[in-house]
Amino acid sequence: MLILTIQQVSGDSNAFVFSDDGYKIRVQLTGIKDTVCYLANYYGDKTYLTDTAKVDAKGRFVFEGDSSLPGGVYIIAGQSNNKYLEFIIDGSQDFSISADISTLSTNVRFDKSPENVLFFDFIQYNMKIRKEVESQKKEQQNFKENQDSVNAIKKRIGLLNSDLDSYQDKIIAENSENFVSVMLKAMKEPEVKNVPILANGREDSVYRFQYYKSHYWDNFNLADDRMLRTPLFHKRLERYFKDIVYQHPDSIIVAADEFINKTRKNKEVFKYSVWYLTYKFETSKIMGFDEIFVHMVDTYYTKGEAFWADSSTVRAMTKHANALRPILIGEKAPELILIDTAGKFVSLHHISAKYLVVLFYESDCGHCKKEITELKDWMSFQQFGVQLFAVCTDTSLVKWKKFITLNKLDWINVNATRSITRDYHDLYDISMTPMLFLLDEEKKIIAKRLKAEQLIPFLENYDKIHGALSGNKER
Repeated sequence: MLILTIQQVSGDSNAFVFSDDGYKIRVQLTGIKDTVCYLANYYGDKTYLTDTAKVDAKGRFVFEGDSSLPGGVYIIAGQSNNKYLEFIIDGSQDFSISADISTLSTNVRFDKSPENVLFFDFIQYNMKIRKEVESQKKEQQNFKENQDSVNAIKKRIGLLNSDLDSYQDKIIAENSENFVSVMLKAMKEPEVKNVPILANGREDSVYRFQYYKSHYWDNFNLADDRMLRTPLFHKRLERYFKDIVYQHPDSIIVAADEFINKTRKNKEVFKYSVWYLTYKFETSKIMGFDEIFVHMVDTYYTKGEAFWADSSTVRAMTKHANALRPILIGEKAPELILIDTAGKFVSLHHISAKYLVVLFYESDCGHCKKEITELKDWMSFQQFGVQLFAVCTDTSLVKWKKFITLNKLDWINVNATRSITRDYHDLYDISMTPMLFLLDEEKKIIAKRLKAEQLIPFLENYDKIHGALSGNKER
């Protein structure tokens, strides 16, 4: 579904700027009448409303404004969020579009807009080749037992793809200043060359991957903010940090800094990249990725590089990063000294255990009760030398003790409302319950925000790996 949002994206001093002659785009879409159409533009993974026009009885309408629009791919959409047409707005912003709703995919006419003629011609040729390739793939299924026929079909598919590549290269070569060429070049995958052959006769797949990764952005002009206003930029960025970069905080942090440095030639691209990566890892559900968020805040926001963020935003982000910093994976868990059921203070740091589960819960919380039940049922976790430090956040000690007795919680039971240390909310960034942390023998955090059902497989894998490492050290 196409989502139209009020545009909030500002221009940039380093952007591709056109003269302030305004824009006038005359459109006739036969098949609609007496309605409203919208002009929208891509920006990252969203679309933003740019203009609105009334459609007359003959399907005619005009988008018009006093200031030129920033270059990119724009959309004409109807009231039901149905997307009619994509086209380019770039240097020339006074042109006409005419089409019939019933033949939009095959027949659109542009007057005084050569870049859109080129763009639409490529789309048509691409669709033609793709249809022929799909047809060949279906035919291939009929000859699965005949290897000669399969090889012949594969060869034809290869020739079709080569034809498309040649057509694309021809446009790029002959129209180097055209934004269509910039987009088509960005769509090209890096060509891996001179792949070494291993002793077993196979290509070196590690070399191939590393070459591909290091040349991933070669064809993408990161100094051109028009690319932000296409579907291409965000998809390529998302793929890079999801599928190409190794999914470990250390690797992602290095890759993020390297990529952001590539965007510094254009303030708008830099802005979007920093914002996107910060938000992506602030909201990530993957354990340990909050370390990346902390790095982004420390590197770009607190040092004044995020020129678009006001002081209150920077303060809020810094506060959040500071709350996460002490409970990142690998950090020693903050000390908790809380009262037990006998009214004695118990120190988390003084509990001797190979592994320690720290559980924050409320007795009235349905999700907490479920987690507690699963933790009780899975007594097998004791094989790893685990103890459980159960922190109840109830303010009523009578209610808390009754809950322990009723549920037979044979754990280290403490109450968070009586403490010598700082408030547990601040120390462990607790905004909801249940919340589970897993600590090693030195009280370093090795996992957090796990579900009870994830505890056993995590411990099995962790203990196997780190037990073997410990054994090697001893030997």
